[in-house]
Parts: sequence; structure tokens; C-alpha cells
Amino acid sequence: MSERYQPIGFFDSGVGGTSIWKEAVRLLPFENTLYLADSKNAPYGGKSKEEIIRLSEKNTGFLLERGAKLIVVACNTATTNAISHLRAKYPVPFVGIEPAIKPAALQTRTGKVGILATRGTLSSDLFAETAREYAAGIEVVEQVGEGLVELVEQGEIDSHRTRGLLEHYLTPMMEAGVDHLILGCTHYPYLIPVIKEIAGDSMNIIDSGFAVSRQIKRLLEKHGLKNPSTEPARHTFFTNSHPATLRKLLEDDVPGVEITVIP
Repeated sequence: MSERYQPIGFFDSGVGGTSIWKEAVRLLPFENTLYLADSKNAPYGGKSKEEIIRLSEKNTGFLLERGAKLIVVACNTATTNAISHLRAKYPVPFVGIEPAIKPAALQTRTGKVGILATRGTLSSDLFAETAREYAAGIEVVEQVGEGLVELVEQGEIDSHRTRGLLEHYLTPMMEAGVDHLILGCTHYPYLIPVIKEIAGDSMNIIDSGFAVSRQIKRLLEKHGLKNPSTEPARHTFFTNSHPATLRKLLEDDVPGVEITVIP
């Protein structure tokens, strides 16, 4: 089978990367996909860089064994800690997810932007380099979203616990005059409706889903990997925990979605 017909692989520390997967499928409706949710090891944000690299290698190997022609590291923490290593080790193209600091810094009117992310992302060298490059002269208010990934993994998108955590994390940002909020974790777009209820019009929310899907398209074209077919795409999902949450998040996009539970 021609490499162009092979699937795009996605992996995340759980279900959050489906927010990226959905944007990619909207832009590239004829591309076959594989999605691996490593929910058993979620969140990655509190793990060491060495452990994140080990898990990212394992996930990459799983997708390559199933024919992935390009791999999307649909996890901010895995991107900021492991993507350079993955690109050096494996022959396929990789697309990563980085916090959208540049557009927030360009658009802010108050000179203050907030980022809600995992500890692993905020402490990474790549995040520090990106902030230095694009946010000079801008105040970046960082907030570790402790506990939010776990709640999304459990399907608690709009629970009292989730709302309470978000109010705790966002209130100091609003009081500080932050006018743009960067979502630095692929789980967090599922919380946008609650964030909007809490913040109202005081903050513009920025996530990187559409920009990532455009980068996937560019790389497919650059490497001659874009699927020429107009047949319905095949989407295959794997998880090692929380299949019910994954199914719930996908049911509007893939009716009757089949999810394989792996060890």
C-alpha cells in the first residue's frame, strides 16, 4: 500500500489530544487516523523528563507498528520535553503542540497574558525559549492547572470540582488584568465553556488546535504524504484506561466509535 494511504498517528497522555484530532479531521477529512490515549499514565505534567521521553518512545513505537506515516504529539508536555528526541530517533515527520504565546503577545492590549498549563510544560526548556522569543516586554502570568487533566479524564467537564478549580486558577489572572488566556494543555479546550462562564468577556481564549491542523497539512504536502483518496476515512482508537470518557468525547464526531482497550 502506498505510504500516502497510511494513517496519521496521534498520541496524548489521555483523551485531551482528541481536541487536536477533531481539528485535524475537519481540515483533512480523507486522512485515515490512529489515536492512542495513554490514560493509564495521565497526567504527564508531573513526571520527570526522562519518564516523559520513555512514554513518548513507547507511544511512537505503538503507532509506527500500525503504519503511521506522520505522528502528532498531541500533548503539550510530551512536545516540550520529548519532541526533539523523537525527531532525532525516528524517520517519520512529527508535529508538536506548543503553547500559543506568540499570538497572545501580539494581540494583548493590557500587556498581560495568562497561561494555564501543566507543571511539565511550564518548567520545560522549550517553553522558556518560546516565552523569551515572543513575550519580551509582556507579563506572562503562569498557572499550573493541577488536577484538571485528571478531572477531564474522568469525564468531569462541568462538575462542581472542575468549576471550583477553574475559579481558583482564573480569578487571580482576571484581577491582574490578563486579557488573553493561553490553554497550554490539549485537555483544556474541553473546559472552554466553563472558562467562558467564569471569565466572561474579560479574556480571549487561545488554543493551538487549528494552527496544529494547518501544520499537519503542510507537512503532509511537503513530504508527499497527503492521501489522494476521496473515500470515507478510517479512524482507529486505542486506550489503556477510561474508554467511556474517550467514547463520550468522540461520539458526535464518530458515531458508533470503536475503541480498543490495550494493556
